[in-house]
Amino acid sequence: MRQGSDGQTVIRFRAAGVALLLAHLLLVGWLTLRPLDVPWTTASNLQPLAGIRADLSLGPVEATRRIGEGLLLLAPLGILLPMAGGRLTVSPWASLARTVAAGSLISTTIELAQTGVPGQVVDVDSLLLNTAGVALAHLLVVPMCRARLRRRKQGRAEVVGRTGDETGAVPHRRDETGQGATPTIPRVGIAP
Repeated sequence: MRQGSDGQTVIRFRAAGVALLLAHLLLVGWLTLRPLDVPWTTASNLQPLAGIRADLSLGPVEATRRIGEGLLLLAPLGILLPMAGGRLTVSPWASLARTVAAGSLISTTIELAQTGVPGQVVDVDSLLLNTAGVALAHLLVVPMCRARLRRRKQGRAEVVGRTGDETGAVPHRRDETGQGATPTIPRVGIAP
């Protein structure tokens, strides 16, 4: 999205995205990196899908709760990261790849930081579920919102383009106004 007449809107939109992103990351940090006072802890899970299989063996209600927690913990990043970026015209696949990569890196950082926190253990399935949650949230919300914002912006541009003054001249959109003639430099001959 170019900064033109909507420049202030873009700045406010990005600022809101950054503020919400920071607030969410602080909440996630508090939830995942606080020490737990427990009499014992389970061993670290470094085998992919072993923890998910163990959750599924606990029954449908408990499995849904545990897997849902893993999916939802970082899912807002799938929306907040593109919002903080503030782009409307971007390849959907490139946006998804960037967002999922960033979510995966954040999840990996959290898992590695948990190694030094009493009562917290590393679980590779948390990394997988967190990354899947980021991808799902991005796929379900971001393309639809971007399309809606593009239509809204295009509708405003068409309304501005259709209205003219009494002479019938169509005014320029604010972001397409000219800046005057291009300056030219006169040619100077070469000295003998």
